[in-house]
Amino acid sequence: MTPEILIPGATPLAQLERLWRSGAPARLDRACKPGVEAAARAIATAAAGQAAVYGVNTGFGKLASLKIAAGDTATLQRNLILSHCCGVGEPCPTAITRLMMALKLLSLGRGASGVRWALIELLEEMLACGVTPVVPAQGSVGASGDLAPLAHMTAVLIGEGQAEVGGRILPGAAALAAAGLAPIPLGPKEGLAFINGTQFSTAWALAGLFGAWNAAQSALVTSALSTDAIMGSTAPLHPDIHSLRGHAGQIEAAAALRALLDGSEIRESHREGDTRVQDPYCIRCQPQVTGAAMDVLRMAARTLETEANAATDNPLVLTAAGMIVSGGNFHAEPVGFAADMTALAISEIGAIAQRRVALMVDPTLSFDLPPFLTPDPGLNSGLMIAEVTTAALMSENKHLAHPTVTDSTPTSANQEDHVSMAAHGARRLARMVENLNVILGVEALCAAQGIDFRAPLQTSAPLARVVARLRAEVPALAEDRYLAPDIATASRQIASGDLARAAHLPLPALLG
Repeated sequence: MTPEILIPGATPLAQLERLWRSGAPARLDRACKPGVEAAARAIATAAAGQAAVYGVNTGFGKLASLKIAAGDTATLQRNLILSHCCGVGEPCPTAITRLMMALKLLSLGRGASGVRWALIELLEEMLACGVTPVVPAQGSVGASGDLAPLAHMTAVLIGEGQAEVGGRILPGAAALAAAGLAPIPLGPKEGLAFINGTQFSTAWALAGLFGAWNAAQSALVTSALSTDAIMGSTAPLHPDIHSLRGHAGQIEAAAALRALLDGSEIRESHREGDTRVQDPYCIRCQPQVTGAAMDVLRMAARTLETEANAATDNPLVLTAAGMIVSGGNFHAEPVGFAADMTALAISEIGAIAQRRVALMVDPTLSFDLPPFLTPDPGLNSGLMIAEVTTAALMSENKHLAHPTVTDSTPTSANQEDHVSMAAHGARRLARMVENLNVILGVEALCAAQGIDFRAPLQTSAPLARVVARLRAEVPALAEDRYLAPDIATASRQIASGDLARAAHLPLPALLG
């Protein structure tokens, strides 16, 4: 597979999403090599000197005041990695770990970390050869960097820890050897450069963001289906309404819904003589809610794009100024905020979608659709409990959306007395996206069933293609059957983006 060439400081989110989805290897643009080597020379000079430089010839954290002898600096870095391999829980998915490795390349490529080029090449070769460190998912508080998970990643570079290669979990040295690679002992500061950083939290947050945006696009499609299923009005989609408010996401969401519903016979059939004056908010306010969530996701995207390209270890080598300076770029507060914002958006997209599901199964609100969308209610329960499932997942996501970044606690003998909690704030997004995909999948099942009941009236051409895509795997519900596989299939079509793509219409992009 052709590697993605990453430009430190200028790699866009679209390229990182390709990496995450495709599993392609990654390499740094070689234009960054002189800067990397200049910083490495600065560290070598500092290590040979008498002055105490944090992380080069001192202890770490609360032990920073202890000077380390020049002959012990390599042992210092090795001990740092081994002692910090304290992660617990299930291993990270391969795609997350590989994205984390690529993000670490980007950070080191900024030329402010002081590592030798050979270590960058080894990390690149691990990606190219499919050597994936086993990284437990729990143990980081998001400052001073994602220490434990990044230590598990780095351990493999020195022949320790564990890695997966060729479908087998092997000790680090054996995994490298299986790929024709060899470990590299760490020099001064190099261990600290690898574990002081936000790449674990950022990788999880990016994956959550990409999944959330896919769900937002799918929600536009499923909500258009629901609007036609309950014979909702398109009047609230008039472009002037949305331009008068001015929010970009709202304007784009309304435009997408207009395009999706354009040409629907169902819509045209009730323009005149409809006794309803207004639709419920879950239909009428779709652009205002989903559009607002899209705007929030874009704010998070800009933060995470910046963070993905950042130098986030400590200390940093400022070669132009001739200084090695301790700072706090390892603190993942921006990532924590972005994760919390993403969680709120996921929760709200699901909340309004669940209300549309509830609307469609309720005969008092669905404008003449049969109870629970079954042609023979009473004998059959139809989609009654599918709606209950969406209510359960909506509520679960509401709880998961509570902010994590506000939940700091002091660590490391109060040296690290405020932390971001970005790691688990970002990790929860995967579960939330899975829940949202199910909610939207059930909405698609309900809406397609509702549109079928409107025959002989036809929906729009784009939405007819969406229904056909769903029906290719999930037949209409004529009588009760085992529904779990149907829900799983519809959710998979949402997660893959297949259902949204079936409309054959452009949908809003995350970033231009």
